[in-house]
Amino acid sequence: MTTDSNFENTEVAFKLKSDSQLERAYFLFKMIANEPLVKIGTAVTKFALNAHLPVEGLIRSTVFDHFCGGINENDCMPVVESLSKLGVKSVLDYSVEGKEGEEQFNSTLNKVIELTAFSKVKNAMPFSVFKPSGLGRFELFQKVTENIELSNQEDIEWSQVKKRFDVASNSASQANIKLLIDAEESWMQRAADELCTGLMAKYNQKKVVVFNTLQCYRWDRLDYLKAEHKKALANGYKLGYKIVRGAYLEKENERAEAMGYKSPICETKEATDTCFNEVLNYILNNLSEIELFIGTHNEESTYLAIHQMKEKKIAKNDSRVWFGQLYGMSDHITFNLAKLGYGVAKYIPFGPVKDVMPYLIRRAEENTSVAGQTSRELSLIKKEKQRRKL
Repeated sequence: MTTDSNFENTEVAFKLKSDSQLERAYFLFKMIANEPLVKIGTAVTKFALNAHLPVEGLIRSTVFDHFCGGINENDCMPVVESLSKLGVKSVLDYSVEGKEGEEQFNSTLNKVIELTAFSKVKNAMPFSVFKPSGLGRFELFQKVTENIELSNQEDIEWSQVKKRFDVASNSASQANIKLLIDAEESWMQRAADELCTGLMAKYNQKKVVVFNTLQCYRWDRLDYLKAEHKKALANGYKLGYKIVRGAYLEKENERAEAMGYKSPICETKEATDTCFNEVLNYILNNLSEIELFIGTHNEESTYLAIHQMKEKKIAKNDSRVWFGQLYGMSDHITFNLAKLGYGVAKYIPFGPVKDVMPYLIRRAEENTSVAGQTSRELSLIKKEKQRRKL
């Protein structure tokens, strides 16, 4: 579809960045654009952190400060406040990955509850968020997804996972906050989806509290959405979905090939785009029953959403439709959308530097595999640097 120039205004896009921050962003995206460099850099970073070398300060002042809000929620507040002044809401995301154990899962749940309480008094933070594997063992989700019988101990463990999901949802409901539940790898996702459906049936009766995530690089998601919609209509509750393209593409295809099953991932980028746009249209056509959080860095899909909202006479600031991008990326979309009056939020990862590194490494690796994303960031930064010089 044709696009106009809504996202070309770099003065709006980079208003919050000082000249030195703009230079740092340019440097970082230059590095990310070089795939061999990303591979070497991530390997060296992992080694340095595991060997307890004094590199946290360097990481903090470069990649961490660009993509993360801080090491704790109070640390993130200056970012939240500055975004809010420009009409952009915040989703604080406790991005500690790869840690397991009941103590860690309870600690993450407590963090989600704390953030929800925090959001209740912060108008700038209307959302809370968590990853399923932040509240329970990945292998346990996988076993439930694959219908493998659980041991007595695992049964107890799974009931604890369900309880944590429920406590997080209940605290969001009490605080009048929307709760976004992220999606992960397909071989554990059915278990997470079923928990989300149960929570929507319980908490989305009068208002939408719980949002599941649809990864539209999976070719089955539109059919899944239609089936869930039918179920919700029959049982009198509303749905909430965050829609994204997906973050585990290479891993999904490699596993499918290695284990000899049909990959759940669309065969081409075009097929993924089509799936994303069809899911987007379906939800906008059923907005009275399904609320939408459009998690995308793709300009075409964002323009499509704007166009569809106009066509369907959905107000720009309709509270049932949100746009979202990651902190440190696609500022040209975020801030120009906000200036136009749309509901938009930044996902802001935070946590101790060492604990957030697995997330940051995954983010860097994803960026190298998204053709055009990094070069677009670089061209816009270059354009803004030139504008400032003039």
